[in-house]
Amino acid sequence: MAGLAQSGSNPDVELLYDINGLAQDAPGWFDRGVEFVGEYGLLLALVLLVVCCWWSTRRHSGISGEEAAGAAAALVWAPLAAGVAVLVNVPIRGFVERPRPFYEHEGLEVLVAGKTDFSFVSDHATIAMALGVGLFVAHRAFGLVGIGLALVEGFCRVYMGVHYPTDVIGGFALGTAVVLLLSPVATALLTPVAKAVERSPRAGWLIRRRPVVEGREALIPGARKEATEAEQRDLAA
Repeated sequence: MAGLAQSGSNPDVELLYDINGLAQDAPGWFDRGVEFVGEYGLLLALVLLVVCCWWSTRRHSGISGEEAAGAAAALVWAPLAAGVAVLVNVPIRGFVERPRPFYEHEGLEVLVAGKTDFSFVSDHATIAMALGVGLFVAHRAFGLVGIGLALVEGFCRVYMGVHYPTDVIGGFALGTAVVLLLSPVATALLTPVAKAVERSPRAGWLIRRRPVVEGREALIPGARKEATEAEQRDLAA
């Protein structure tokens, strides 16, 4: 390919052509599917995975309030970390000012039009990996699935011809760094809030499902003991 000849021995550009070249040989319906998945689908799947992890965690009524609050705080941090990572990427993009690959190299199969911003680092890869690693901190099994989806997202961005492989790798590194480096501070700030919500009679269900006591839901800690004392007072009267 002419583009490969112009790329010289740059492994980043060569890998870009190798991966994007698959799009030229694939049927149109497959490319359209990858376009949707890489642009919207995988990010939506990761958000739904966070929701599923929250639902799975809160339905275990046997865990303590402190454990439930810690898990909830970690889950809340995952999307917050993705947002922080994107904000951190704004000055990085402005400093590096790397053009999109289709502006610099000929012969690419570009599946998404209208990309005029800078290329390094990939916002999609940053968000996806931040969500995946954030999930891993909260729940290992869900996190492994999330990281797997993030890796697929990175592949799709190169396949679509809108990012270099190093743009994706940079996004993975940025998302991971933000989650792990700021996790102690975020957990320290979010856990007390989650504990307060867990103790709330109205909003406590957001953190965990309450255990059922003789057909009635224990809305607050110690509800069974208070109910027993009330029944004893009624009998004494």
